[in-house]
Amino acid sequence: MSLLQFVVSIVLFTVLGFGIGFILNMILKTTWLPVVIAVGVLVGALVYQQIVPGIWDALILGCGMAGTVASGWTIQTLRKKGYRMF
Repeated sequence: MSLLQFVVSIVLFTVLGFGIGFILNMILKTTWLPVVIAVGVLVGALVYQQIVPGIWDALILGCGMAGTVASGWTIQTLRKKGYRMF
């Protein structure tokens, strides 16, 4: 994997995790459920497929999880500030 692919993958997975988590938070009206779902899907896929990720893959997946956690934190902050749609 080249450095350019690695950098683009990190940005892509972070934005993708944030976007999907944010949309699920708005639809389901729960704060941390997307994080639980993402962890469950990730662990389930790794265990079921018996995949052992390398260091680069683990960093990319970790950035995706960071995006999902950031979406939960953002929704929680918006709710505390009084935005009712969230």
